[in-house]
Amino acid sequence: MRSMPILSMVMTLILLSGAGMPAAGEVPRTPKASAQPANEGQTLTRVKDIARVVGLRDNPLIGYGLVVGLDSTGDDQDFTNQSLQNLLERFNITADLNDIDPDNAAAVMVTADLPPFASEGTRIDCTVSSLGDAKSLQGGTLLLTELRGPDNEVYALAQGPISLGGFVVRASGGGGQRIQKNHATVGRIPRGAIVEYPVDTQFVKDDRIRLALDEPDFSTATNIQLSVDRYFGIHGLARAADPGTVEVNLVGLAHLYGSPVEMIAELEKIPVYADIPARVVINERTGTIVSGHHVRVSTVAISHGALTIQVRSRTDVSQPPPFSPGVTVPITETEMDVYEEGRMGQSGQPFGILREGATVEDLVNAFQAIDGGLTPRDLIAIFQALREAGALKAELIIM
Repeated sequence: MRSMPILSMVMTLILLSGAGMPAAGEVPRTPKASAQPANEGQTLTRVKDIARVVGLRDNPLIGYGLVVGLDSTGDDQDFTNQSLQNLLERFNITADLNDIDPDNAAAVMVTADLPPFASEGTRIDCTVSSLGDAKSLQGGTLLLTELRGPDNEVYALAQGPISLGGFVVRASGGGGQRIQKNHATVGRIPRGAIVEYPVDTQFVKDDRIRLALDEPDFSTATNIQLSVDRYFGIHGLARAADPGTVEVNLVGLAHLYGSPVEMIAELEKIPVYADIPARVVINERTGTIVSGHHVRVSTVAISHGALTIQVRSRTDVSQPPPFSPGVTVPITETEMDVYEEGRMGQSGQPFGILREGATVEDLVNAFQAIDGGLTPRDLIAIFQALREAGALKAELIIM
């Protein structure tokens, strides 16, 4: 390796030492990022991916309306006829309820979600669902419908042509045959509702914001608290109130950012280690097995039909070289042997797997090495038995 000239080395040290330093009189805007060291079962992610700011939520809206313009696929309900009569009376048209029997109209329920910070005039999507015995909403148009919140106040108005994403084709001749793609009695109107009265959103309370974890966890909440404090270099800036909530004091960041929006934007980018619980999820219908890489299997012997699996653990010592800064640590290695009656590996020996601790991945690989593999029912039976025996160190979820 060539030696670096002394002048070049000095210049490099000066550049490295001055990187990220604010100029004289300049307020530092980019704090140092420092996340907690990772432990087994933890993954590095952003705060915004595992938590949300309390107060920022959607508000459900619902309304009753009429869809017209159907091709003889409407419903035949008394409340639909009553709705049509009331609609016509608003336009000074008198109609007898007994004379109203159209088959091109249908009563529907309209639902939508009002997002936070939606201002007056913002367009949102809405879903239209048939309320009666309509055959299809294909080609229909939703008439002006009020969308109300839980307080029965009107927050948006919906209207427009319905998009189904499917169709219904009926055979002629009275045979009763039909071809249907997707659900024909539920449709959507993209950007079909206009916000009339926005909802006041409060996300800062007493100069603090609260972060709600998507999956409450003691370790993850503690990691967020420590990561926020280290990121900004201010002790006590964040506090884990409980496993699902972390409070952040915005007063301590007022000298760095001009508004709460900037502060929250910076908070969301902080890297943090999320602690993932050990789980094994099995879908019986598709035979899918999803497991975290850290899910371990302790010493156990499995016998299922003609299949025999033995998992044995042994502890070795890792000795560092002489005069090195390393330390002597124990290492647990696990050997797994898989036997199938009447069949061995290519070398004439059992299918052997040697790794630092047997995992669910090792078991699945062993199952796949068998001719024909195992059925989902066999896998479920084996994993259930492992869980009952206490050898599977994870929560077993069967879908």
